Amino acid sequence: MGNRTKALVNPAVLVWARTSAGYDLATAAVKLALDEERLAAWETGNDQATIAQLRKLAELYKRPLAVLYLPEPPMTFQPMHDFRRLPEFGLRHFSPTLTLAIRRAHQHRELALEMLAEAGETAPSFSLRTTLDADVEQVGAMIRQALDVDYSLQSSWRHPRVAFLAWRSRIEALGVLVFQAASIEREEASGFAYWAEKLPFMTVNRKDAYTRRTFSLLHELVHLMLQQSGVSDLDLEAPRLQRDAQIEVFCNQVAAAALMPREHFLSEAVVAEKGAGHHKWSDETIQVLANIYCVSREAVVRRLLTFNRTSKDFYQQKRMQYSAEFREQLVAQKAKNAGKPIPRNMPRETISNLGRPLVRLVLKNYHQDRLSLSDVSGYLGVKTRHLPGIEKQLGFS
Repeated sequence: MGNRTKALVNPAVLVWARTSAGYDLATAAVKLALDEERLAAWETGNDQATIAQLRKLAELYKRPLAVLYLPEPPMTFQPMHDFRRLPEFGLRHFSPTLTLAIRRAHQHRELALEMLAEAGETAPSFSLRTTLDADVEQVGAMIRQALDVDYSLQSSWRHPRVAFLAWRSRIEALGVLVFQAASIEREEASGFAYWAEKLPFMTVNRKDAYTRRTFSLLHELVHLMLQQSGVSDLDLEAPRLQRDAQIEVFCNQVAAAALMPREHFLSEAVVAEKGAGHHKWSDETIQVLANIYCVSREAVVRRLLTFNRTSKDFYQQKRMQYSAEFREQLVAQKAKNAGKPIPRNMPRETISNLGRPLVRLVLKNYHQDRLSLSDVSGYLGVKTRHLPGIEKQLGFS
């Protein structure tokens, strides 16, 4: 009889749970194997779900069952602005996967703030600021100074993963939580940022190549400097609302300036010897520059276009070429791995997704007896057997 017992819940809470999870009525009904009319009846109060059906709703919406019994819909975080390209009709919709990634990032920030407060510590204030009318090259230089990155250091990294980790750790040192999301599709978003004076955060798409993730780090950092929260992609060519386009172009330009400073870029021997003009560049030369700054080939060609070292036509040609090559690489990689189990290193994956500062903070509170082993496992989203490996990677004895 328990499976047939009706769940006495506020229909408005069911509407909130679905919409805050990023589902429209039709999609949710399909996921639940229900008629859309039946789900609508639950949400209008014309019918009631059973307790067993309510559990399925909670599982789909990624909410504890108890939340669905709240008397009123809770106040959740402010929805993020959508800076991404416009689709053919209207603004884009946040998928349930993206919505969940945003929600979890907010939860991790709240967790960090709570743990700092319980320990009697205060999060540092994020003090970097800029405005849309600022000179992009000067803002890029300011970022490099704040992150203590000079040409000698940057050119020593050489490998995209090393560069990504280095930029990330320096941004985290400013008091920013940097997360990675592994489930968001590349086509949906490159990342998102949430501004707050204390512990702002950013999330970059882990499915992107390291060079693109590094560019996203700097792009989202500029969003924080503008005190703008929102979801981004990096496509400068895509149509957007006018104000959004202005912000996204500025963020991309500053990110490029921070990664490839004008003075150093134009002084590179292969660039300086050609001077200004609509030049064509070999893939070998472009790759040399990409290796120096640990950026993508497209970012290099875009920078050459910015400084009048190539033409718009050449940039578009290379952009299409590199995009096609990347798609071919993905297809080949998928075929190569077809049917093979993908090994996972959970300690490394956990630190990669949540960032060293947050994981360290959780473990620190555990070692000071403020958290139980079960708490740590739940907060980090891993089984307890992986915790010794995480501690080892972070230097806990």
